[in-house]
Amino acid sequence: MSVPEIVFGFGAHSDVADGPELLRMVSQADRDGLDVFSLSDHPYLGARLDAYATLGFVLGQTQRIAGFANVTNLPTRPAPVLARTVTSLSALSGGRVVLGMGAGGLWDRIADMGAPRLSPADAVSAFEEAIVLVRKLSGGGAPVTFEGRHHRVRRIDPAPVAAPLVWTGSVGPKSLAATGRVADGWIPGHAADWLSERYRASRPVVDEAAVAVGRDPAEVRTIFNLPGRITERPLAETRGADGRWIGGSVDQWVEELTGAVREHGASGFMLFSPDGGAQDPVSLGRWAAEIVPAVREAISEDV
Repeated sequence: MSVPEIVFGFGAHSDVADGPELLRMVSQADRDGLDVFSLSDHPYLGARLDAYATLGFVLGQTQRIAGFANVTNLPTRPAPVLARTVTSLSALSGGRVVLGMGAGGLWDRIADMGAPRLSPADAVSAFEEAIVLVRKLSGGGAPVTFEGRHHRVRRIDPAPVAAPLVWTGSVGPKSLAATGRVADGWIPGHAADWLSERYRASRPVVDEAAVAVGRDPAEVRTIFNLPGRITERPLAETRGADGRWIGGSVDQWVEELTGAVREHGASGFMLFSPDGGAQDPVSLGRWAAEIVPAVREAISEDV
């Protein structure tokens, strides 16, 4: 996937009943020039479409837009099989896939799916090992033998396809450090943005871990999940009492996002519904047609 300097996308709702609308919205976003769409991965929820089956179906009916699971529920998806899945999607779509990775969160439901329950430390260890293994099983070369604490393969041929970019949803200090060591991007948890205390406390952990293994911290992008309303008129306040972004007019969005790039190093923005429900097609259309082009133009003036 050839990734632009600043990525713009949206979070798509993926209930089974939303399938036709999901395809329509992603197809329109593809025509409108958005870079990426994301689906949640909660395989223990029967009303949800499977994230990876849906990615394959939607990517097969679009031309430019990339897709990813935001984030993959790793404990329910064995890493060697996940490697085959994402390299196959990449091969079939012309590289239009990102591997979004998570260590697992809802452990009661994960255990209900038959996956072994891991301690927080083991979950992070398995998460980092999985990213390393996916990369080893990509890009061709000699058969791979990998003996990790959690993942093991013997004499498995890598796919002749490069591994996709890996963006994580790390929250705790150990998983943030793993992101700094091995990932290409970080999506701050709980929809934290660039002015949040969560971001200010967490990003240095990523950066320090990257430096410790000889990486440039700039190699790890920050992509923000951003809920908010797009209003017809400017709002008197664009942030709530808790400091969270709540939205505003197109001009207010453009000013806020441009500042996030220029002043805080933001590398991407994923529009989400402010109420956590299905994406509003009108708001998505305004995001793609009005806000994104204006931010891209403003940023281009800095080059």
